Amino acid sequence: MPDSLVLSVDAMGGDAAPGVVVEGLATFAARRRDTGFILYGDEAAVQAELDRYPALAARCELRHTSIEIGMEDKPSQALRKRESSMFRAVQSVKEGEARASVSAGNTGALMAISMMVLRKLDGVHRPAMTALWPTLRGRIVVLDVGANLEADGHQLLTYAIMGEAYARAIRGVQRPTIGILNVGSEEMKGHEEVRKAAELIKASGLDLNYAGFIEGNDISEGTVDVVVTDGFSGNIALKTAEGTARLVADFVRDALTSSPMAKAGALVARGGLKRLRERMDPSNVNGGVLLGLNGVSVKSHGGTDAKGFTTALSLAGDLALSDYKEEVAASLARIRRGPATSETAA
Repeated sequence: MPDSLVLSVDAMGGDAAPGVVVEGLATFAARRRDTGFILYGDEAAVQAELDRYPALAARCELRHTSIEIGMEDKPSQALRKRESSMFRAVQSVKEGEARASVSAGNTGALMAISMMVLRKLDGVHRPAMTALWPTLRGRIVVLDVGANLEADGHQLLTYAIMGEAYARAIRGVQRPTIGILNVGSEEMKGHEEVRKAAELIKASGLDLNYAGFIEGNDISEGTVDVVVTDGFSGNIALKTAEGTARLVADFVRDALTSSPMAKAGALVARGGLKRLRERMDPSNVNGGVLLGLNGVSVKSHGGTDAKGFTTALSLAGDLALSDYKEEVAASLARIRRGPATSETAA
């Protein structure tokens, strides 16, 4: 097995596991020949899928477990299933066998297991779940999208620090712009905690490229590279955007099949429609990371296809090979020492 990068995978997580998981692994493995994999799951079921991809099988270590975490399991139940495929995949990161883990299983369970096994970075009160969001100007980072319903000013500051480092690691943006989601762009708008977060960012002494408050429409326009918000607002925004994308897709499909003339027009415009479909394909942005932990744990959408699982694997690999964790740890240490010390260190 190649030793430059090893990923651990919950082969039983997701609606169509292990088939979709292994198919996604095969595509990823063909692109990243320096990567090895540790797969956790039912040996007979997973091996049957691996037999279809001999080149991938040669780079996998399959570890049997008969215990799975269902979508109906509560986080407290999942934490007791320590021999489950999900738990053991995350445990591999903790033990240093793998650089990152990927699962398409139960979101609440994965968050609970990742927090218990990997633990939080010093200075992180609550980790945040991220999403890569397609916009008019490319993809941006939005956090939190559901890990914590509420966040105070200090927590929003840590989200800004983590989101900035994440955008640099994943998107390659050297100085990402940061905006706080609010009900208006004016400084006096919003509740106390978002105003406090803005003050803390400005006074942190860190070289954060803070652009101020942004509104909901700024997300899709790509006004900033990193959008900071609490999990309640972030999750509502995410689900609204997903629903709107499906609505628009249905509207376009109905319009282009409404008459023989419309169908002829669709045939002429098929090249442009193909590009539109590609930009709206959720598989291209699949994968969320619970930021703020001592290790990389990536959540793939449970209903994703093989292409989407490949995207989640790519995200895990890129983040595992980056300096994200070290950058975040250094920034958190500086703000704990205070603004004056931070400015001197800078």
